[in-house]
Amino acid sequence: MPAIVSRGGGRRRSMNEINMVPFIDVMLVLLIIFMVTAPLITTGVVDLPSVGKSQQRPQSVIEVVVGTDEKLRLKLDSQEAVGVALPQLAAKVRDSQRGDANVPVVISADKSVRYETVVKVMDTLQRAGVKRVGLSVKQASS
Repeated sequence: MPAIVSRGGGRRRSMNEINMVPFIDVMLVLLIIFMVTAPLITTGVVDLPSVGKSQQRPQSVIEVVVGTDEKLRLKLDSQEAVGVALPQLAAKVRDSQRGDANVPVVISADKSVRYETVVKVMDTLQRAGVKRVGLSVKQASS
């Protein structure tokens, strides 16, 4: 029997390839984990307000009307609108509420009015401590 002779003085060749088996095993385990946990994740539910479902209009409503010229008018219970400047708006609304902070204030603005003007009105009222401030919308005709 011939003897096996190793050449190169017993040195082993280094492997130039990466062993992919452990990498594939880890990826398969992660895939299985994600497949099992994905159906268990609940999505956040956002309950958006809808137009036309309010019970009834409150007895007393203060309405701030922003016209197309961006001038403010104040109406109390559908009475005649009185012109008011933005700096005096909060004081006039507080006077109209007569100490009852639960009287709602509704901001009505024309479609063509800049959004910034409506936000300024709302911000002025909220900074003055007016609690119930809302926006008036036109109900969609069916």
